[in-house]
Amino acid sequence: MKGGGALLLVALSLLGTRLATGEDNNEFFIDFLQTLLVGSAEELCEGPLGKYDVSTDAKAAVTKLKSCTHGLQPMHKAELVKLLVQVLGSQDDA
Repeated sequence: MKGGGALLLVALSLLGTRLATGEDNNEFFIDFLQTLLVGSAEELCEGPLGKYDVSTDAKAAVTKLKSCTHGLQPMHKAELVKLLVQVLGSQDDA
């Protein structure tokens, strides 16, 4: 896996871990993912991450992470969202 893809995987894994431990709710996770896939880095920092103190280095990392999603085909983005909605829905049932 290339560096950009690995970075995206790590970020999604970290968010998933936070979600699984109850630190964040499903709405935050979906909002973050949706903004990551279709929004800008600025929208990501001002929207889902807006209530957090996002350092300059973290903003640079978000910008790099956002650049990883530019190469995804729209159908792949849609499938990622569907998959995560399915996963989050199954957690609600548990």
